[in-house]
Amino acid sequence: MRKKAIAILIVASTVFISCGGDKKEQVASLPAIPVKVAGISDNNTSPYVSASGKIEAENSANLSTRMMGYVTKVNVKVGQKVSQGQLLVSVNNTDLQAKKAQVNASITQAQAGYNNAKKDYDRFVNLFAQQSASQKELDDMTARYEMAKAGLEAAKQMRNEINAQFAYSNISAPFSGVVTNTFVKEGDMANPGMPLVSIEGAKKLQVTAMVSESDIALITQGMKVNVLVKSINQEVEGKVSEISLSAKNTGGQYLVKIDLNKSEAKILSGMFVNVQFPVEKKENVKVSDKVLIPVTALVKEGQLTGVYTIGSGNVAILRWLRIGKTFGDQVEVLSGLSANEQYIVSADGKLFNGAKVSIQ
Repeated sequence: MRKKAIAILIVASTVFISCGGDKKEQVASLPAIPVKVAGISDNNTSPYVSASGKIEAENSANLSTRMMGYVTKVNVKVGQKVSQGQLLVSVNNTDLQAKKAQVNASITQAQAGYNNAKKDYDRFVNLFAQQSASQKELDDMTARYEMAKAGLEAAKQMRNEINAQFAYSNISAPFSGVVTNTFVKEGDMANPGMPLVSIEGAKKLQVTAMVSESDIALITQGMKVNVLVKSINQEVEGKVSEISLSAKNTGGQYLVKIDLNKSEAKILSGMFVNVQFPVEKKENVKVSDKVLIPVTALVKEGQLTGVYTIGSGNVAILRWLRIGKTFGDQVEVLSGLSANEQYIVSADGKLFNGAKVSIQ
């Protein structure tokens, strides 16, 4: 019985070894998978501080109302150009029309009372000057006149209030620009504070970028920068216009705004960019070596995230990473990939550990 068990183990070991050998031979016989790679140069030798950002319009607004009512008309569509003061949305204002009529009637009544009181007041002033009226009669007439005058002024101010309410029932463009979104349609109920239309100014664009605490000291007001618009692969010049001095509300990153120069490039609000800030090399000043890789290069298995790197012999090696914050279409690598290592961005085939690759 013991000899039979030993014989079975020998046979199983032989089969296992032969299978492992077959698998290695099968992998070796597979054609190399064409891949594209990217590598991050060491920023310590670069005269630039790089940061990811997003293009925004300098003027942008979400327009809303402070009155409740049904939307009677939406006069614009998404993408439509509008001029300052143009009517965008109308909200039902039947109740305001009724209040306006009441206020106008109150003004007419107050005006008549004021005119009558003024005539009596002027008459008693003359009578008092001729000593035909007593001081008490003049004082009473003066009080009546002042009360009529105040009543007329109150009625006029009520009219101003109603006119101000009409401004919230007829939503107009505060500046010239482009409609970027409409949040309601005809028949919807508009509520106070609810956004109805959003517009952005089309004249001037700017970039909002987030800079790390180790790099913010190198950036100065008015610094000229290069802005790479990733989607169209074009570079535009710009100038730093604002630098935030606090990272309290921005997750440890400092907000920097850049005004873009006029360009023939087709640049739109919302596009992601990469900003290069030229820095002066100084001793004991280390430029950030943050590692950023495209989100599309990541490989996810369950809760693990990794990226394929190039191993010796041009084989794909899956490296597990610890991921940090996301900047647009890029993600920060906290550990698992150094700043001068190459990684696979895309492949013309299914990658696996040990797969032969050919760099395109």
